Amino acid sequence: MQKLPIGIQDFKGLREDGYLYVDKTEIIYRLVTEAKVYFLSRPRRFGKSLLCSTLRAYFEGKKECFKGLAIEKLETEWAEYPVLYFDFNGEKYGNADNLELMLSRHLSQWERSYGCTDPNESVSGRFYNLVIRIHEQTGKRVVVIVDEYDKPLLESFDDAEIQEQSRALFKGFFGNLKKLDGYLKFVFFTGVTKFSKVSIFSDLNQLYDISLDPRYESVCGITADELTANFADRIQAMADENKETYDECLALLKKNYDGYHFSRQMTDIYNPFSILRALSTKEFSFYWFSTGTPTFLVKRLASVGSALDFKRLTQGVSVSIGDITDYRPENPNIIPLLYQTGYLTIKQFDMAAQVLTLAYPNSEVKYGMLNSLAPEVTDTVDTTSPLVDMRKALNVKDVDAMMLILKSVYASLPYIKPVYREDMDEEDRQDVLNKYIERDFQNVIYIFFLLMGQPTYSEVQNNLGRADCIVETANYVYLFEFKVEASADEALAQIRKHEYATRYASDPREVICVGVNFGRRKRNITEWKVDSGL
Repeated sequence: MQKLPIGIQDFKGLREDGYLYVDKTEIIYRLVTEAKVYFLSRPRRFGKSLLCSTLRAYFEGKKECFKGLAIEKLETEWAEYPVLYFDFNGEKYGNADNLELMLSRHLSQWERSYGCTDPNESVSGRFYNLVIRIHEQTGKRVVVIVDEYDKPLLESFDDAEIQEQSRALFKGFFGNLKKLDGYLKFVFFTGVTKFSKVSIFSDLNQLYDISLDPRYESVCGITADELTANFADRIQAMADENKETYDECLALLKKNYDGYHFSRQMTDIYNPFSILRALSTKEFSFYWFSTGTPTFLVKRLASVGSALDFKRLTQGVSVSIGDITDYRPENPNIIPLLYQTGYLTIKQFDMAAQVLTLAYPNSEVKYGMLNSLAPEVTDTVDTTSPLVDMRKALNVKDVDAMMLILKSVYASLPYIKPVYREDMDEEDRQDVLNKYIERDFQNVIYIFFLLMGQPTYSEVQNNLGRADCIVETANYVYLFEFKVEASADEALAQIRKHEYATRYASDPREVICVGVNFGRRKRNITEWKVDSGL
């Protein structure tokens, strides 16, 4: 078996050292021949850096690296071009000076090669002069590749002053590209998000954003066909290790790591980092999450607080195409950012209305999100012990124990973090506070039941209504109905009126109906009652 390229971002080294490469060069050939200035947004650890490195090798004319790949038959010239490769990974950008120093270091190495140094010039002026000098010396147009351009902006997400300084620096630096158009062969930017106020995107009129283009949706990541064509032996080895059939193992891989969609074509894309790690270790785990949630996202989630409704993320939430393709940091809606960072993906594409429906792509992200990010929103304490106790209570039909566990969790929530508009009066503020309290109540219930690992369904609809939550165990089916400032009797009456238990009429398991009331003033469960389902 060929070695798996886990974490390898250098295309030349990957090919020379015999690592497996999923051939993307047919797509890359289309990329380099159809337009000139591109931008691609993809989540972290999705192969953007390897793509940039592959483009670099192509434009540097390293034909030997592409032996046996699709592009070998498509390209006939293999011309060599000077490449300026900016890699914003691996740096810390705590202030704007760090960004300028990083740009200066990049320029210095090229200036030494081409004898183009003017210490009195700004980094913007140096970049402009360098491109012209390279063209004059080589007689060839220059290729500019920029990997993770937005890292300095994301690291200063909560610092308006540094953000503004970094944007101004980018405006002067990369704004040169428009003036240098006649000297440029190809320009490629990657990042997690496309910031609307960064002048790269407003100044470069010919920039082609391929982030949602069906022709390039699989340029990063691994499709189902690519997985079975390139990793069949690895899948079989993993299946053997876990005493599963090939098809059973493939189904679990799909459930955990597949499900990303980047265009209206809705081709399933596997997370490449997670799928490679799983095939390497032969174990199912949260590999993508183990690399750490980006600091900027944690801060953004903390600032949103209880406004994020986790239940809606599973069911699907709508957002305009414009919001996810042209992100504004001041946008109070965090949903577009969750999409761009890979925590949500497209589930439905409505081109006529220019609206997308977003939800979790797979189990790894869904449960990783709840485990890792939910505490940032709900302010809950460690849930490990309560979850163990809750699972035990579920399996022995101890509803009182379940409710007491949930009460203890609600009691641990230290505060609610509502966001008020300045023009709100006291009555409006109270309404907002009540909505936040209710959302915290719903979030904690939803997260807890999901994290137990039992089959859990929310907002289950029949012809008469929708059950709030259904939890299934080997011997029991629990039908939960939740009320706020009402009564447990009203909750049970709704279960009976809407006949939620009817769907389990032929099920041998015992059906248990649980009506729960939540009090706003106490901010906790105040009452619960139990009834038989059928």
